[in-house]
Amino acid sequence: MKRAQDIAGVLLAMMFVTGTTSAQQDPMYSQYMFNTLAFNPAYAGSANVFTVMALSRHQWVGFDGAPATQTILAHSPLKAENLALGFTAINDKIGASHQTSAFADFAYRIRTGEDTRLSFGLKGGVNIYQADLASLTSVEVDPAKVNVSGQLLPNFGFGLYWHGPRYYLGASAPKLLENKLDAVNGNVLVTASEARHYFLIGGYVMDLGRDIKFKPAFMLRAVEGAPLSLDLNANFLLRDRIWFGAMYRLGNAFGLMGQYQVNDQLRVGYAFDLTTTRVGAYNAGTHEIMLSYDLRFVKGKTISPRYF
Repeated sequence: MKRAQDIAGVLLAMMFVTGTTSAQQDPMYSQYMFNTLAFNPAYAGSANVFTVMALSRHQWVGFDGAPATQTILAHSPLKAENLALGFTAINDKIGASHQTSAFADFAYRIRTGEDTRLSFGLKGGVNIYQADLASLTSVEVDPAKVNVSGQLLPNFGFGLYWHGPRYYLGASAPKLLENKLDAVNGNVLVTASEARHYFLIGGYVMDLGRDIKFKPAFMLRAVEGAPLSLDLNANFLLRDRIWFGAMYRLGNAFGLMGQYQVNDQLRVGYAFDLTTTRVGAYNAGTHEIMLSYDLRFVKGKTISPRYF
């Protein structure tokens, strides 16, 4: 059992001892449709209110070294309605690696119809990466010589986001620079790099009856050096207060999610998913909790209820 629990740590160590490599590195989210700013800067200000959101994701609970991610973000339109700003901070830990990032987001929004907008977004900031391979118990190299301590990795990215009251479509590449991570194992220089991540998202809300709405959504994630990842979601909204639905990550995981609109400002969300891979035999699933609060500081038409 201990050997199984060390899988995450061993995979990380392999990244530093097999030469130049890249793979999926940015965090995953089940409630991505409400956490869009984390990977698409053009989402900033899309609801015409000042929004603060916190999300905590604990993947593969019970698995030593499993991924854990905390995200805090804030964004708002400015007095000039075509401009918006945002801020995102992410703390992500998996195995012996630890990343802390802070990014600022800027969006320029133009009207494409009476109720639709197209936003162009820019994201810029820094990621602080460290890896304590000496803490691993299943690494056969000398981990003390391949530690990475507090390496600064500046980066920038862009995004597009087109939306109306009941639909949205977005594309983004939040990190364009492929920063290098260098470490020395004996006389061998080992190099890893940040991989570019590309995202395509979309969703639509339709009426099924007087008090119930249906919202299908998807996220396509492409990472250099990793297989394509596709998330499919089907959610129902009851009386504009209660969201409930299911998700499926193609060939990887499935789960359930729900959200409660406490009032016009406060939302609480929860998602649970189980992996369909072999790792699923060694953990108790993934849990994700979200809190979101809206404050109206600027003039303009507020979007209520919030569908995404």
